[in-house]
Amino acid sequence: MPPNPPPGSARSPLPRTARAVTTALLGVLALLTACLGAVVTAGPAAAAGLTQVTSFGSNPGNLAMYEYAPAGLPANAPVVVALHGCGQSASDYFANSGWQKYADLWGFALVLPQTSSANNSLSCFSWFDPAKDTRGKGEAASVVSMVGHAVTQYGSDSRRVYVTGLSAGGGMTADLLADYPDVFAGGSVDSGLPAQCATSQTAASGCQYGSLNLTPAQWGDKVRASYPGYTGPWPRVAIWQGASDYTVYPVNATELRDQWTNVWGIGQTPSSTQSLPGNTTLTTYNDASGKPAVQMYSIAGMGHGLAVDPGSGTEQCGATGAYYLDTICSSYYTARFWGLDSGSGGGTGALPAPTGLKVTGTTDTTASLSWAAVTGAASYTVYRAGTKVGTSTSAAYTDSGLTAGTSYAYTVAAVDSAGTVGAASGAVTATTTGSGGGGSGQCFTATNYAQVAAGRAHQSGGYAYANGSNQNMGLWNVFVTHTLKETAAGYYVIADSGCSA
Repeated sequence: MPPNPPPGSARSPLPRTARAVTTALLGVLALLTACLGAVVTAGPAAAAGLTQVTSFGSNPGNLAMYEYAPAGLPANAPVVVALHGCGQSASDYFANSGWQKYADLWGFALVLPQTSSANNSLSCFSWFDPAKDTRGKGEAASVVSMVGHAVTQYGSDSRRVYVTGLSAGGGMTADLLADYPDVFAGGSVDSGLPAQCATSQTAASGCQYGSLNLTPAQWGDKVRASYPGYTGPWPRVAIWQGASDYTVYPVNATELRDQWTNVWGIGQTPSSTQSLPGNTTLTTYNDASGKPAVQMYSIAGMGHGLAVDPGSGTEQCGATGAYYLDTICSSYYTARFWGLDSGSGGGTGALPAPTGLKVTGTTDTTASLSWAAVTGAASYTVYRAGTKVGTSTSAAYTDSGLTAGTSYAYTVAAVDSAGTVGAASGAVTATTTGSGGGGSGQCFTATNYAQVAAGRAHQSGGYAYANGSNQNMGLWNVFVTHTLKETAAGYYVIADSGCSA
């Protein structure tokens, strides 16, 4: 069965016609075979390096706890909680998702909760059940008990606890972020659902296959209502979605974006848009200080599953299988977004963030930057879209080998003489000159309706999508306006944050 099953499953409403029932059941049976095959080949948890914790505290959700920590894990290291999808297991997710690689590389502990058919006939986390997915109750409370156990056991930094999940696990991830913003510093929802999208099994399909047509404020209210009176910092949220996902429709990513940008109070206009490997478009929404608060990764052509990219490179991870799809290593980019790699600009060094970062010039293949020098800095590290691209001993840097007519987001961090990375600067966007491989390089500002009518976008299910990049532009009407840039022939990207031809 898929990590988020189709209608007719135990966690979605029943189809309305006999034909739909038959189709759904056949689909479930076929996909069940694939999922079970992935689980079996993963082997037992112990063989994959996992150990089960049989007693971790209060467990109202009847979950099993598995954990992993690399040898020599230092005190005050982060903790990452990873939630599997329906029909999967903790060992399956551990073996295929790539998280072990980065736990070993960058030094953090992993907690992998596991549900079972005793909780849900398809072994899904119950993201749609208020008795299980709300603060202090059921599965949500069990996961937080596991976090408390891990933090104590490993001497971990309770301020750096993160949660990620696939599909139904992604839906539970969003719920956990809303329920426990005092526990989780960040989250990643992979092919998942907005927090508290459904409050009954009957309503679940409405979330998976359609839009609830709520405003960003209404979505944000669902988060705020999950922990009334909370006034602390909100978690930073990554959203991963296949643009060809027909199990959890892409509109869910847009709704997640609306929900968490509203919670942060930063609006829905992107701060930057970049192209990543695997036909992935990254749209970033910065907080008031210029630091990414919400990031949305849309993968053109990808269906329902977790994005992986098998290989030995630092940016590669995971293994392919049922619902582990060979596109891009989502775990790598998510970990860097959270700052788990001290070289990603998320360091906790004493040096302050550089100020005055600006673009001093661009060509079709380069972008030049400068910033104010930081007292005590031995060097500076420069990041493009969260990935280290170079170092400089002066307060300037030129990045090269870029694509013409493309926007890139940059940040910079100071490094002291001991090699400790300080806080990252706010981001700036540089757009290279030229047409970007046959595109006109032109910018077009118009309503979504007009963009579709002009052939720069298309509509599906009442939403407009940019041609080529397939970025979700919001509702297809005359009330929503975007700027599109043609970076290649017939390939348009959202360029609301700035567009120079």
